[in-house]
Amino acid sequence: MTELPSLTPALAEIWLAVAGMALLMFGVFSKANATRNTSYLTVLALAVAAALVLFTGTDGKEITFNGMFIDDPFGRFMKALILLAAALAVVMSLPYILKEDMDRFEYPVLFLFATLGMLLMVSADDLISLYIGLELQSLSLYVVAAFRRDTLKSSEAGLKYFVLGALSSGLLLYGCSLIYGFAGTTSFAVLADLFGEPGTEISLGLIVGIVFVCAGMAFKVSAVPFHMWTPDVYEGAPTSVTAFFSVAPKIAAMTLFVRLLMEPFGDLVDQWQQIIVLVAALSMVLGAFAALNQRNVKRLMAYSSIGHMGYALVGLAAGSEAGVRGVIVYLAIYLAMNVGTFAAILCMRVNDRAVERIDDLAGLWKTKPLMALTVAALMFSLAGIPPLAGFFGKLFVFQAAIEAQLHLLAVIGVLASVVGAFYYLRIVKLMYFDEPVESFDPVGRDMALVMGASGLFTVLFILMPAPLIDAAGRAAQSLIGG
Repeated sequence: MTELPSLTPALAEIWLAVAGMALLMFGVFSKANATRNTSYLTVLALAVAAALVLFTGTDGKEITFNGMFIDDPFGRFMKALILLAAALAVVMSLPYILKEDMDRFEYPVLFLFATLGMLLMVSADDLISLYIGLELQSLSLYVVAAFRRDTLKSSEAGLKYFVLGALSSGLLLYGCSLIYGFAGTTSFAVLADLFGEPGTEISLGLIVGIVFVCAGMAFKVSAVPFHMWTPDVYEGAPTSVTAFFSVAPKIAAMTLFVRLLMEPFGDLVDQWQQIIVLVAALSMVLGAFAALNQRNVKRLMAYSSIGHMGYALVGLAAGSEAGVRGVIVYLAIYLAMNVGTFAAILCMRVNDRAVERIDDLAGLWKTKPLMALTVAALMFSLAGIPPLAGFFGKLFVFQAAIEAQLHLLAVIGVLASVVGAFYYLRIVKLMYFDEPVESFDPVGRDMALVMGASGLFTVLFILMPAPLIDAAGRAAQSLIGG
């Protein structure tokens, strides 16, 4: 008789799957305030999942479902970030969807199912489970991108994301099939053992497979040259959806990228490092220069996210434990900065109408001084100016690159940071030195709380960086050290 797999490592995922189906039923049979109640219950479900992630695991690795699913400190740390990002996105979305006539209970449930896919991605220990998690996330995101069906821009954003997402899935699957064909397995553990043996000959077909898999993953993190969907989808999707897109899926995809290259292909650093170096350099440069002339704040943040994923990839390019630690710290700080920034963007409303132009922030210091102060702190942090949190994120990935003898990549990153600082500082200049055109509507309590918390984190991080850095170090060690 076949032994049943242990369900304990996957308790959070099982809980989210059950909660998602229950919330669908709840939404269908709710008579009043279905969206509001479903949103609150979704946040509660995500909080319970976070508790399960943080308090049910062990210090070591646990593998279940016949080698398909892995639970380790690295995965748990990243899952906690993803669940926090998803919960904050749902909280920030609620006022927006009620005002923008998107009052449908399916909205938060789709966020929950996308988050479930992300958790499966993070714990994938096989090329097959990797793809299943990736597609569960993607299918939910395709729908929420086009959630405003009566708006041409939203429908266009959803269609572009779907078509290009299908292309990237094809590239990923083709790469997986080549790896399986030349290595004879889809298991990360078996692949790692195979390539770890001295004298193992690496065939050209296998390297081509790794290239295709990297291309598919580069699309998911919107890295150059697979970034083309990002500005249009960010601009066209509802702003609350863009806020979600900018954090949770990016963290999940980058986590999967790191696990994929460092676990099964960790001994093939020389084969894939040059790909990641090139992609990271191009992403940082394009993210810096392409955003200079943007007048729409959501498009600006799209190019900003491309650049930030390039900085995170610098840590991956190092191919070391220090590099992985740098990626983890960078993503945690990126989460705080982006959530606060998009909370501010969601508060850009004049006469109950959303505005998206950068020029609409002119004179914010005179009409909303606290909001202007928070946005200024976040802009300085995104630019990587010390002593704010964003500086430390870049410091760790650049240090890892220098230790790995990737000096040119670190120099390109520093120069791109200098160029990128221009468009962040331009927003600060607009808020503090230009005259206000129109005053924004009053800021809601939830939004003020999210903005304030993220602003305080970026400013006060220097006072107590050790907890995050130590936790990131333990997570990186669990991935690299076994």
